[in-house]
Amino acid sequence: MWRGFPEQLARATGCRTLLYSRYGYGRSSPLDAPRSVDYMHEEARLWLPAILARLGIRRPILFGHSDGASIALIYAASTESEPAGIMALAPHVKVEDVTVRSIAKAKVAYLRTDLPARLSHHHADADSAFWGWNRIWLDPAFRDWNIEALLPSIRCPVLAIQGEDDEYGTMEQIASIGRAAPRSKLLALPGCRHSPHRDQPEAVLAAAAEFAASVRAGIALLPQPLTT
Repeated sequence: MWRGFPEQLARATGCRTLLYSRYGYGRSSPLDAPRSVDYMHEEARLWLPAILARLGIRRPILFGHSDGASIALIYAASTESEPAGIMALAPHVKVEDVTVRSIAKAKVAYLRTDLPARLSHHHADADSAFWGWNRIWLDPAFRDWNIEALLPSIRCPVLAIQGEDDEYGTMEQIASIGRAAPRSKLLALPGCRHSPHRDQPEAVLAAAAEFAASVRAGIALLPQPLTT
């Protein structure tokens, strides 16, 4: 679903780039049980560190979208992690009403349209990918999920990007990062929905290239207000 964006990102940043599909997505193993409320914490504290350790990758710049961005933030907040930087696209730091409403609409679309067939082009098990995401986000137990308390523990620079027309979250999502993470830069993109890398790829690539260069140069990022 990312099409050629990862290759463009690698070229723009000059970084060697590793891509992987998380458990339940793409060609990775389908879920063998429903996700738990803490599934993003499990990904951040167990599986992501294991992948990095297995491949001998130290001090990565992590680039994540949506759940992946949240996982990167949770990972960066751990005292045992050592990321050089985080690029977070449309991250979730809390569950908002707009998020739940949009995910409920996605459920209807999956049941009534050709969405399953379209997702099957990108996932070995489209049902596992969709329902693994949809059901936990609509579970009443998930409404209290919130990682704001972790954000002040993030020591590395953070670039947080969100579309102003994001159907899965308000601008408060990245504003929360700006208030709490001491080395964060925020970028709001007009005319952009939940996938900035698809809606505004040039803007994302330019911001990513600048961010990666600043990380390599060791330039300190000071907290900044939302910019467009």
